[in-house]
Amino acid sequence: MSGFLDGKTIVIMGVANKRSIAWGCTQAIINQGAKVILTYQNDRIKKSLARFVPEDLDLIECDVSEDENIEKAFTKIGETYGKIDGVIHAIAFADKDTLTSGLVHTTKDGYDLAQNISAYSLIAVARYAQPVLNDTASIMTLTYFGSTRAIPNYNMMGVAKAALEANVRYLASELGTKGIRVNAISAGAVKTLAVTGIKHHGELLKESESRTVDQKSVTTDEIGNVAAFLMSDLSTGMTGDVVYVDKGVHLI
Repeated sequence: MSGFLDGKTIVIMGVANKRSIAWGCTQAIINQGAKVILTYQNDRIKKSLARFVPEDLDLIECDVSEDENIEKAFTKIGETYGKIDGVIHAIAFADKDTLTSGLVHTTKDGYDLAQNISAYSLIAVARYAQPVLNDTASIMTLTYFGSTRAIPNYNMMGVAKAALEANVRYLASELGTKGIRVNAISAGAVKTLAVTGIKHHGELLKESESRTVDQKSVTTDEIGNVAAFLMSDLSTGMTGDVVYVDKGVHLI
């Protein structure tokens, strides 16, 4: 069966395990006919991916903590695959103390680390991906409505996501003339490895589910389907947007 991503090549950054939102995106995009290239941070993550990622899915190392790593990865992607059609940036990080100690106790080092990995890395990815992106292409990242609401225990990640969303708008404005659109999905709370790093994450998940319109949490498959749409030419009229995939949590 043909899909609306037939002939497309998409890079997905940030798959950690089967419960990752990025893995939901990967499956949805493959189902729509695209070739997917996954990036991984280090050998430990690569070994984890080997447990469930099909052998025919290509892997490229890329630790976004240093610009030269990102440049090297996209140079290799361009040399190996030619032009690509999209990038999904599903990467965020803050150290445990920064996540659990409250914003007022955030150190400069903790602040800088969270902003570097969670927000600045999107800028660097856009910069080094740009030469290998087709004209028409899509960049997408993942955010959360803790960027605009003070969610209990979300702390520094809310600040980083606010910066990330500003990056989306400015990148969309700058890259639009090159045929590159930039958007974000604001996903509802899902039990992923990232969420378990948040203090009292179980309470957050229950509260989020209770605020959905159908009392059911959004799934990684549902998020992935929207990501597939944003990677496709069906979404060429959308850029600089934050698309909520949370079953109405942000409305309440």
